[in-house]
Amino acid sequence: MNKGIVLFSLLAASLSTFGVQADDAAIEASLSKLGVKTETIQPAPVAGMKSVLTNSGVLYVTDDGKHIIQGPLYDVSGAQPVNVTNKMLMGRLNALEKEMIVYKAANEQHVITVFTDITCGYCHKLHEEMKDYNALGITVRYLAFPRQGPQSDTAKEMNAIWCAKDPKKTFDAAMKNGDVPATSCSIDTAKHYALGVQFGVQGTPALVLNDGYVVPGYQGPKELKALLDEHKKQAQ
Repeated sequence: MNKGIVLFSLLAASLSTFGVQADDAAIEASLSKLGVKTETIQPAPVAGMKSVLTNSGVLYVTDDGKHIIQGPLYDVSGAQPVNVTNKMLMGRLNALEKEMIVYKAANEQHVITVFTDITCGYCHKLHEEMKDYNALGITVRYLAFPRQGPQSDTAKEMNAIWCAKDPKKTFDAAMKNGDVPATSCSIDTAKHYALGVQFGVQGTPALVLNDGYVVPGYQGPKELKALLDEHKKQAQ
């Protein structure tokens, strides 16, 4: 191969890499002015923009870092709209898998993650019907979302549940209006709450499907099974 062509190719690659680094640096500098910490930067589905995962959620920033958009981005090209923003957050959600309180279905067909509150009536109703959800092949994973905020008394109780020697047993008791023994550990359910906010959760229960789609509010076992089957069918 001609040496000139090789040199040109290397130079082009270097300039391209420098351009990406320069863009990312501009984005980080812009967000730092707002007190926002950047975690990862990657190309957005929209040309000329980057998807930025931050401590405040997902932001969409122009390559030059001058314009920022906050809010869900939807892909409407398929049979059903896809919340691209929430899909990005699924990595963060699944990273909390070891902290989830899980009720696994023997014949698992669907997995949902529920942001719950032990003082929420419909959360109690959902939990009371757990055997029915599991029987229909629905595995339920719980994260804490105290509606009064991460500094509330409910938040402290929920953190104690997740820190209990047997979180599942303690959670079951709490959902039957039992006492929650005070305890602490390295788990911080404020992270659960913050993630729920990033997903746009405003009330409980909030059900997150495996692609980031959020179903707000209580769904009965048969109703939820039909919804999950249809969602899975449309996603294929």
